[in-house]
Amino acid sequence: MTVLLCAGFHAFAQQPGAQSQPPAPPQTQPASHAQAQGPALPQAFDPTRPEAQPDLSLDHDPILSPDPEDNMAINPNAPVPTERAGALKKGQNGVYTLHEDVDEVLLNCAVIDENGKPVMDLKQSDFRVWEDGIPQTTNSFQHQDLPVSIGLLVDNSGSMRDKRTAVNAAAMTLLHDSNPKDAAFVVNFSDRAFLDQGFTSDVSLLNRGLSHFDSRGTTAMYDAVAASADELAKHAKQPKQALLIITDGADNASHLSLEKAIRRVQNLGGPVVYSIGLLFDTEEAESQRAHSALETLSEETGGVAYFPRALDEVDKIAQDVARDIRNQYVVGYHSSKSSSIEGYRTVHVEVSAPRHGRLIVRTRKGYYARRAPAQPTQTAQETRP
Repeated sequence: MTVLLCAGFHAFAQQPGAQSQPPAPPQTQPASHAQAQGPALPQAFDPTRPEAQPDLSLDHDPILSPDPEDNMAINPNAPVPTERAGALKKGQNGVYTLHEDVDEVLLNCAVIDENGKPVMDLKQSDFRVWEDGIPQTTNSFQHQDLPVSIGLLVDNSGSMRDKRTAVNAAAMTLLHDSNPKDAAFVVNFSDRAFLDQGFTSDVSLLNRGLSHFDSRGTTAMYDAVAASADELAKHAKQPKQALLIITDGADNASHLSLEKAIRRVQNLGGPVVYSIGLLFDTEEAESQRAHSALETLSEETGGVAYFPRALDEVDKIAQDVARDIRNQYVVGYHSSKSSSIEGYRTVHVEVSAPRHGRLIVRTRKGYYARRAPAQPTQTAQETRP
């Protein structure tokens, strides 16, 4: 079954020309993609059971929008908690609740030297992190080949018809060079985005998903990126995530703008975005627009945009992307800002390792913080003496 991905929601639809395929194993099939099990049997009416009531305390639209600002509280005067982190607060029922900010910010960092070669022997003490210009204390550090959740987004518009064989071969090269425990999905997009293979580690199923193309139509890349970021947020089992976009032109059909697509990715704590722009035979004006958009999308999320001069360079680029993903450092810190302060926060990372000279760090440029719900970590019921 092929799934039609739209920005912000999922709907089932069969892509024209797509072949049917066996369902993924139960452990890898997302719940929302499972086949319907038939109508549920009605429960017997119990007159003694109180009628379920809607939660009237909600102050937001229950249907999420692709635009983060549309998901804010409807009431602009809704109170914002101001108690400090770590405060022990007594409730009306005499129960004490400890409120503490515990969300950790994780940064996937690729580090290269002045010659563009990856640097593999750095320590936690070599990294410096700033958030909104304020130094942060790193509290976690990893440098190992961790499994990754990957989304493969391939342009399926009419201009890609003669390129798909080479592009699909390059995508398979990336999969073969990746960690065997990685899980990936395949999205073919033109004016709409189709999920032609859900999350799986089975390379043969991913190859089949890549073969579901019928190159025609326009290019709605930004919508495909937003929908794929949603897919990662909902169904990825690995915290480390990446998207690879392969396209040969500028977006000309999305409902979302480039800025809103980037914000959507960042708002979801989203993936590193790699992009390959096959712009060598594209008209100059469109090529410039596509080049700028892909470069911005990748740089804002900590990835790399590649622009090969010929189709036969794509396979080598796929190898470079696989190596880059597998050799990243993961640096974590707890923000010095309270989680009650929402909004966009800039992030800057530097590495100081004199033995290597000047080093360049790639990571996402920021993230959207959301107010964390109170987590009761300690309770104590009052008793009379």
